[in-house]
Amino acid sequence: MSEWFEDESFWQDFYSFLFPTERLSGAEEEVDKILARVNLQCGSVLDLCCGPGRHSIALARRGFRVTGVDRSPFLLDKARGRADDAQLHVEWIKEDMRRFVRPCSYDLALNMFTSFGYFEDKGEDVTVLRNIRSSLKAKGWLVMDMVGKEVLARIFQPTTSDSLPDGSLLVQRHQIVDGWTRAHNEWILMSNGVARGHTFRHTIYSGQEISDRLSRAGFVNIKLYGDLDGAEYGVHAGRLVALAQNP
Repeated sequence: MSEWFEDESFWQDFYSFLFPTERLSGAEEEVDKILARVNLQCGSVLDLCCGPGRHSIALARRGFRVTGVDRSPFLLDKARGRADDAQLHVEWIKEDMRRFVRPCSYDLALNMFTSFGYFEDKGEDVTVLRNIRSSLKAKGWLVMDMVGKEVLARIFQPTTSDSLPDGSLLVQRHQIVDGWTRAHNEWILMSNGVARGHTFRHTIYSGQEISDRLSRAGFVNIKLYGDLDGAEYGVHAGRLVALAQNP
């Protein structure tokens, strides 16, 4: 049975909502903040679940050697096109995050925009983290960005809707299931009298839970922040940003 993220029509239908122009351009500032937080000026970077290459391209523009990994051909095509337009070289690889490992190769690994916790088996999340640690050089850093459980508890609404720039309407229905460990989401896009719907589930992690997973995978110097500026993580945070170092 295929998993929800293997359905390319999901990424095609919701691309303009997930990656509007301001989110694509905002990666430049995000990369500056990431590099400052880990004190890195040059080297090699793994962008795991790179999507359309927002951070990969921003890093390549700064002279980093970048590998962007994603399992979606549609998103990788978007990434290649954007890199070509910018005349930048990025190594693009189509692979599942549970399988990609390149031992001792990277100074920095990124996993951004809640691209973690997709799998029904939570043990596979630890497998992903172990793969990332194996792919990092000694003292290399991992930076993760997601919606934390504490944040979600504050902002949760069962139903939301957004009017998109092209005139379409996106309705989102949300349920928290499995003892507040998984989010079940239904997105319905209504455009020109046609409705297209997709459902997906992912694990939601608290700060303590993601710290525990990182520790179990062998990371050290684990730090949690509420944003890329280094704000304190808690119920009033905007995001859950986790930094962890390979020993």
